[in-house]
Amino acid sequence: MNGFFQGLVLGFSIAVPVGPIGVLCLRRSIAEGALVGFLCGLGAATADAIYGAIGALGLTLVTDVLVRQQVWLALLGGLFLCYLGVKTGLSQPAQTAARNEAASWAGAFGSTLLLTLTNPMTILSFAGLFASFGLGSGKNSWSAVTLFVTGVFAGSAAWWLVLSVGAWRLASRFGVRQLQWLNRSSGAVLFGLGFWNLSKLNF
Repeated sequence: MNGFFQGLVLGFSIAVPVGPIGVLCLRRSIAEGALVGFLCGLGAATADAIYGAIGALGLTLVTDVLVRQQVWLALLGGLFLCYLGVKTGLSQPAQTAARNEAASWAGAFGSTLLLTLTNPMTILSFAGLFASFGLGSGKNSWSAVTLFVTGVFAGSAAWWLVLSVGAWRLASRFGVRQLQWLNRSSGAVLFGLGFWNLSKLNF
């Protein structure tokens, strides 16, 4: 179980820095509830677990393919961030509250899953981190890899739970005007991050 607890600490530490996923989780927790915000974070945690498993198992072929396609993946991720920024900024609080629950849950999970999967540097980061823990050589047992990756997922999910519940508890202070401001400011941040990522691309 030592590998599980190592992964737990690692997953929590990786999830904490605030980025586009954090902005999405905060906004959706306040506007749509803690469950939607938590599912938003779980999408990122799932992608982390997928890339973490690839790194821990030493699947260099998959890693090489992802690295070779990193420009196109980054392009897709940047464009998707810009799309989410525009969609978030133009959404109205009343429309947000009236959305179908199943669609909202799927959208929250899927959007962050796609955003994280389109970042090829994630797998390189995990490969390096896992190597420092004695994993990543491709010679590890399935049980050791499973425990470590499960720990990473659990640690990441724990942070998103804390963040989504904390943001949801603040929701009572937000009226329609404040929610509209939240949508516009979150949309601007997401669009800005997407545009900044696109501006760094070299084809």
